[in-house]
Amino acid sequence: MLEPLRQLLRRPAPLAEYCATIVVMSAVTKLDALAIVALAVDRPVERQRTMRPYVPLDGGYADGAWVEIEIPKFGEPPPLAIDVYSTISDDHARLQALTLLARLEQYTGWSIRPDFAV
Repeated sequence: MLEPLRQLLRRPAPLAEYCATIVVMSAVTKLDALAIVALAVDRPVERQRTMRPYVPLDGGYADGAWVEIEIPKFGEPPPLAIDVYSTISDDHARLQALTLLARLEQYTGWSIRPDFAV
């Protein structure tokens, strides 16, 4: 009877996810945005055809940073939220987001702003 409880207590804690969001004031689909981010950082889109596709940045999903796209709900106007996640720290997520912002502005010409204090 105590064995399931012991197994539950032995599980490693899930990694913390820190998030920094940048906002794109253009109408673009989630698939197009993921493809553009993937091209801008020269990385593939991972977990395609799932609920949470992402583009890895430095280190990838479990040990670094990655990008997920949040699109407006049906009937809502842009903006498009690009969430940059990190398992390292909030500062790491923000640095990766600002780096991505610069690459995307250069690559696309989009008007992008951080959704956090710089």
